Amino acid sequence: MAARPANPLARFSYFIFGLIIAAVVVAGFSQTFGPRLLHPPSPRPPIIYFHVAVFASWIMLFLLQTALVATGNVKLHRKVGLLGIALGVTLAITGVAVSIVSLIAYTRPGHSDPAPFLAIFLNDMIQYGAFFGLAIYWRKKPEFHRRLMFIATCTLLSAPTIRLLPVGLDDSRNRWIYVGVDALILLGLGRDWIINKRIHPVYLYGLPAAFIGQLIALHLDLSRSPTWMTIAHAILR
Repeated sequence: MAARPANPLARFSYFIFGLIIAAVVVAGFSQTFGPRLLHPPSPRPPIIYFHVAVFASWIMLFLLQTALVATGNVKLHRKVGLLGIALGVTLAITGVAVSIVSLIAYTRPGHSDPAPFLAIFLNDMIQYGAFFGLAIYWRKKPEFHRRLMFIATCTLLSAPTIRLLPVGLDDSRNRWIYVGVDALILLGLGRDWIINKRIHPVYLYGLPAAFIGQLIALHLDLSRSPTWMTIAHAILR
């Protein structure tokens, strides 16, 4: 692990990003947590509550890990990272399951068919899994690892960020769902430009790949092509 950079902005930037991410999650989900989870109109499957606990634990772990690195506690960061691998894998598995279960719960007579939105959910988990997997693979290369973990966490934030916009699940303006996610990732890119006067390869290659995945998911969701509708309905049965 590289030595702590002397620049305070370089040292604490990812911890600050963690605080911003935590604030976004709290602000976004606070609007629907009560009516949809604490007092839902109908009982929710237990896996949804389990996923919420895993997701919240991941956000807290990201904040803890960035704080440990910022304060130079690298050995403890590595030990806690073993827990992070297990938690990250669990999050990916429950994320896919909840994507399917939650959309089935949204299917109600007289309402818009939520099946096309499955493309958004699955894209989020695919991108999270890809960036998380690369972060683990390059865990001994801190400059790659921290950026990949940051992007992986950002890919999980389409749900809370869209709740901060004046749109809903049935609104065609879902085309803006990734605005908040991309804005957070661009913070990391901007951090590199300000501190290092260059953009790290993780952003040079990872950000375009994320954009392409987002565009494909949005196209499938908004176009409601017969082929995708058939696939989505088959998954949600």
